[in-house]
Amino acid sequence: MDKDQIREVIAKRVAKELKNGDVVNLGIGLPTLVPNYLPKNIELVLQSENGLLGVGPTPEAGKEEAHLVNAGGGYISAQPGASSFSSAQSFAIIRGGHVDATILGAMQVDENGDLANWMIPGKLTPGMGGAMDLLVGAKHVIVAMEHTAKGAHKILKKCTLPLTAKGQVNLIVTEMGVMEITPQGIVLKEIHPDFSIEEVQAATEPKLIISQQLKNIPI
Repeated sequence: MDKDQIREVIAKRVAKELKNGDVVNLGIGLPTLVPNYLPKNIELVLQSENGLLGVGPTPEAGKEEAHLVNAGGGYISAQPGASSFSSAQSFAIIRGGHVDATILGAMQVDENGDLANWMIPGKLTPGMGGAMDLLVGAKHVIVAMEHTAKGAHKILKKCTLPLTAKGQVNLIVTEMGVMEITPQGIVLKEIHPDFSIEEVQAATEPKLIISQQLKNIPI
């Protein structure tokens, strides 16, 4: 699979985790593709932590509104009935447990559900942003990421980069499979038909628990 195919597989599968009426926060990058693959009978309320509830689709080139951007600075639109407010109020929504799901990218995830997604030591970074609050405030945390980085493990026994939050990840979706974080370890629930269990395990540092109901990712 090329880069675009990988991103499509991940975004399509993550979209199946969302339910009608959910309030969902999308991280920058790959997670922003998820709404493109929602079933037609699913309607969501998308939240941007810089102060908008009711985010709409990405506007066409030349039709951007300068005052409508997401937390990453990308142009967005607002759905009819959307509301805007201060970032303080927006974080009150997040910290109050009113976000049903957040979908974030990651540099590393480990078998305890720890997540590192904001910095590499020695490299300049603009800061953690709202990721820390989203991880502990959202009811369900989904990591959407490529399984490896230039062949190196991203799913680890223990994260080695500075953590964004500890023990908050519920589900990992990659181009290779769908994995649930449990007290017993990481359970491989679904696998992409292009890969074998052995290939997924080789690309994953901790020992995977193979679900007895293991099935293929729908593609």
